[in-house]
Amino acid sequence: MYGFESADVGVMSGAILFIQEDLKITEVQEEVLVGCLSIISLLGSLAGGKTSDAIGRKWTIALAAFVFQTGAAVMALAPSFPVLMVGRLLAGVGIGFGVMIAPVYIAEISPAIARGSLTSFPEIFINLGILLGYVSNYAFSGLPVHINWRIMLGVGILPSVFIGLALFIIPESPRWLVMQNRIEEARLVLLKTNVSEIEVEDRLVEIQQSAGTANAMRHEQKAVWRELFCPSPSVRRMLITGCGIQCFQQITGIDATVYYSPTIFKDAGIKGNAGLLAATVAVGFTKTMFILVAIFLIDRVGRKPLLYVSTIGMTTCLFGLGLTLSLLGNGPLGIKLAILSVCGNVAFFSVGIGPICWVLSSEVFPLRLRAQASALGAVGSRVSSGTIAMSFLSVARAITVAGTFFVFSGISALSIAFVYMCVPETKGKTLEEIEMLFKNEKERRGVELELRDVEHLVQKEPSG
Repeated sequence: MYGFESADVGVMSGAILFIQEDLKITEVQEEVLVGCLSIISLLGSLAGGKTSDAIGRKWTIALAAFVFQTGAAVMALAPSFPVLMVGRLLAGVGIGFGVMIAPVYIAEISPAIARGSLTSFPEIFINLGILLGYVSNYAFSGLPVHINWRIMLGVGILPSVFIGLALFIIPESPRWLVMQNRIEEARLVLLKTNVSEIEVEDRLVEIQQSAGTANAMRHEQKAVWRELFCPSPSVRRMLITGCGIQCFQQITGIDATVYYSPTIFKDAGIKGNAGLLAATVAVGFTKTMFILVAIFLIDRVGRKPLLYVSTIGMTTCLFGLGLTLSLLGNGPLGIKLAILSVCGNVAFFSVGIGPICWVLSSEVFPLRLRAQASALGAVGSRVSSGTIAMSFLSVARAITVAGTFFVFSGISALSIAFVYMCVPETKGKTLEEIEMLFKNEKERRGVELELRDVEHLVQKEPSG
């Protein structure tokens, strides 16, 4: 699902050079075209929470793939800027569905011991999509200007085709099945992803306890959104962690770095479209390689140590990029240091906050709130991403590109403090155990009593 957005990000960073030349769009239209996708995707993310609870995680993925395919096709065939915007808006809705449901589905279907790796595994496809987008930009840049960007955008249809084929294989989320009282189906799915029947039964008891709380809330007519907007202390802590990490992932400027990397390298002194696009391929390759490091380490080292490495490294590289552009621009040394700083920034992003953001935002919420709270976090991410993308050129014109990256460096420094104060370590814990991390002592005792009651009921059922 992340492949939708990644293909778009990689492709659009180069295609925009040729769209601007072919359709004669203004700088403001360029900012709107690039940034509106993130803003409009929040509609899909908001709808995705309710949709995934109503029709299931699996078929929400199918809906996302269909909507995105439609938008990508419209963009590739667009004869004018207004039609291009219609396709862009459709693609944004599809991406909104995708970025909300994918981490929820993977977290709910994964065993605790491998959940971090599996939830962050799609980040490979994000980065691979960006890299392939960069490569396709470079490969097709030699074609006539009214054709090359259409082919570049058409390449974005491929990820959703693969997702559509995968739907014939992947099962439904066991936690969603339990919420629908389809217990035997949930047991069969858990048997495919856990090593022993004893572990399956233990997980099933935990899920039923969480689902019982969710169903009780529905019977009491207590809306999930009311709990999210008037949260208890434990839910408030979950929201700060889950939504905060989503926002920090974006406001440190990663989308601006990726979308506008040709602009950054042009400011550093690289001349010609071919040279600019070749430099972006190096960025995409670096971003893809370092996500493999994160996937290898996330369930071994833990979430929090990787987040420290990531945020400290990003802060250093962003500050270094600002210094390079302000003091060494337009020279061979400046060009090399600019490429090194951008590659370093995306490498540290991929090692930590990039994948771990999605892992944490899918782990920290209880079952009754997970879909809607993840949707709320995705909205924060989309708004942050869109705001950065739609304002980057204007801000850079006002305070220079170098000044903009000094600002991103300051924000990245704040993210280090956020990780220290607000992010717990969740490595190796079940989703139900993670929920307990956010509760105070009084709330923990109440949950333990409820769990014992459920266990007694489960033990008595066979003899009843």
